[in-house]
Amino acid sequence: MSTLTCPDPLPSPAEDCERLHKAFEGWGTDEGSIISVLAHRPAAHRRQIRRVYAEIYGVDLLKPLDKELTRDFERAVLLWAVDSAERDAVLANEVVRKWSPENRVLIEIAVVRTAEELLAARRAYQNRFKRCLEEDVAGSTHGDFRKLLVPLVSTFRYEGAEVNTSLAKTEAKLLNQKIKDNDYSHEDVIRILTTRSKMQLLATFDDYNNAFGNPINKDLKSDPTNQFLLALRAIVRCITCPQRYLEKVMRLSISKMGTDEGALTRIITTRAEVDMQQIKEEYFKRNSVRLEQAVKKDTTRDYEDFLLALVGQVDS
Repeated sequence: MSTLTCPDPLPSPAEDCERLHKAFEGWGTDEGSIISVLAHRPAAHRRQIRRVYAEIYGVDLLKPLDKELTRDFERAVLLWAVDSAERDAVLANEVVRKWSPENRVLIEIAVVRTAEELLAARRAYQNRFKRCLEEDVAGSTHGDFRKLLVPLVSTFRYEGAEVNTSLAKTEAKLLNQKIKDNDYSHEDVIRILTTRSKMQLLATFDDYNNAFGNPINKDLKSDPTNQFLLALRAIVRCITCPQRYLEKVMRLSISKMGTDEGALTRIITTRAEVDMQQIKEEYFKRNSVRLEQAVKKDTTRDYEDFLLALVGQVDS
């Protein structure tokens, strides 16, 4: 469920464009007007604003935003101003340009998104960067990570409800054997996790737990320093409960010494119109603190105001 709050009725795109253009004029940028417009408009309306702005003023709205804003606030607004597919393309490109095996952004994009959303992100990647996402992932990774991530971002998972129960039992046993053998990057492990439908995988994980007495993620904790195992666990968690996984990403981004603004911005801008309400509920269950309070504590000024608007803070 979305946490976005929008006026009813919405102003026309032309009215919003005029307000934004005025916010860029003069000696100082009117950040409050930018927040009040962009943080309170749904995706389809933001798309129209960007189109109409280019028609009226002859420039892509992203250019004055990039020129007038700075730092974390700028990045959050620029991510929010584009379509979800282009946003994922930008996030994926940031990863492949400075790859670290600790970065789970590609896993979020490949697993949390629907098959159609992933396909749209791959198309947006080609349109914006004139390259293929799969090619860039292959070029920026190596070894087991390449074997895992290239098929993960390339797949088009079946999204129906049908489940093959006998296959689930067979593949649960296969996964257990490979984990026992510490053969985590075996082609069958990668094939199962990267190609099976989410419903099929949920059935497989249930059979794994029932047959062997442990959730699969618990058995994948055998070496907490193994980055490849951490990636496998992230895939499993994104399949079993994506909101709980994303809540943890946000919690860690806030709770550690020094806020991880990149992760905080990424989760809020990608999920505000999707399932941020559920993520907020998970956050409160886990921390006994409202997400809005945690964001307010760890961010400042325009960046804080923008994020709080996206997560739907209600003024007290």
